[in-house]
Amino acid sequence: MIIKDLKIFSQNVWKNNLIVNTILKTQSYFDIIFIQELSWSTIHSMPSLRSKDGKELVGVPNHPN
Repeated sequence: MIIKDLKIFSQNVWKNNLIVNTILKTQSYFDIIFIQELSWSTIHSMPSLRSKDGKELVGVPNHPN
């Protein structure tokens, strides 16, 4: 298979979630998006058998697309 018009976007986001969210919302024109230096942050607390407050889920931002 040969792909003639593959569009790639690459960006260093300097651990800034606002830049990541903006890229994911506005750059749908590209086939592949590379994002460098994502920030790791608390997403939400997960239920736990050992703790009433749960355990924090830490990761990178996730976009439905």
